[in-house]
Amino acid sequence: MINRVVLVGRLTRDPELRSTGSGISVASFTMAVNRQFTNAQGERQADFVNCVIWRKAAENFVNFTDKGSLVAVEGRLQTRSYDNADGQRVFVTEVVVDNFSLLESKSQADARRREGGGGFNQNQSQQTSNYSAQNNTQHQTNNDSQSFTDPFADSGNTIDISDDDLPF
Repeated sequence: MINRVVLVGRLTRDPELRSTGSGISVASFTMAVNRQFTNAQGERQADFVNCVIWRKAAENFVNFTDKGSLVAVEGRLQTRSYDNADGQRVFVTEVVVDNFSLLESKSQADARRREGGGGFNQNQSQQTSNYSAQNNTQHQTNNDSQSFTDPFADSGNTIDISDDDLPF
């Protein structure tokens, strides 16, 4: 059986750090993850996924992220249930995070906080999803102005490799 989840998205609020009765740290947060397609109006919708992370990873996550942070998480999907104050059974489905990656530099995060107050909005998520295409166009434009050097560009020099140099 396989139960693996990999998500890339932005935090919808600051993560909440708590500790269990035995002192184990646990943080919960919600990620907005864009869908791959647009609706009938041409707008990209998002899914809001509840996540939980434990122990030292939870403390690190809370220290380095806030509302609007672009992160990738890897973990497993878990469903649990409990009885609420009214005696009704409540089911909760969430991603239990094993690993996470911060997908924006500190300077990008600081700029996002200055410009938008750290908040998440649809324009930011669309900008992120279009980053790759814009980045490629920017590199092509920069090639003309000599500010971007392609390390794999043909410099006109031939590479002399004999069959004895190859490992196979």
